[in-house]
Amino acid sequence: MRKIALSGMFLLAAAGAASAAEPLGEWKVEEDKATIRIVDCNSRLWGVIASEKIPGNIDSKNPDKSKRTRPTLGIPVLLNMKKAEDEKNKWEGQIYDATSGKTYDANIQLKTPNSLRVEGCVAMILCGGQTWTRVAESTPAPGQKAPAAKNGGASPFPAPIGSPKTTAAPKAGAKAGAPEAATSEVCLLPEIANAPR
Repeated sequence: MRKIALSGMFLLAAAGAASAAEPLGEWKVEEDKATIRIVDCNSRLWGVIASEKIPGNIDSKNPDKSKRTRPTLGIPVLLNMKKAEDEKNKWEGQIYDATSGKTYDANIQLKTPNSLRVEGCVAMILCGGQTWTRVAESTPAPGQKAPAAKNGGASPFPAPIGSPKTTAAPKAGAKAGAPEAATSEVCLLPEIANAPR
């Protein structure tokens, strides 16, 4: 009986380590200007701006003129990241730089469970990167209220201007504002929902 219990504990520990090797969750960018929430949408990773140090920015440099007045809060910046076949804990796709309005080939790689290396390149010549730090998820103690939402209580993922208002049904048993509900909202953004796989 003791061997079975020890085997079960080992399997649980291994499962926990495996899930820790995913970059899902919220990350603080190197210069502390924003946090990026990374979610899994149909086996592809996407990252959206979840909070900004200075709120109220707009996507004024976007090459699509119709998007130049949308808030940067909630826009996808890590785009369609696919698990790399050749390296462990690495995903490849693109990154959108809202400050320049340009999109670059990019990859992300977990260096530790709380450290994510983000690199982007232009024509494989000019390459640069940052190391992001995982934001600790705070869960209230039993009987305490959950902390207020960032940005004045507004949803951290506002719908882009001009997009239809849709609400995702949270997974069974999920509470409003739970990570599953936030992931569902992110995956319904038109840029993500309509992206090629």
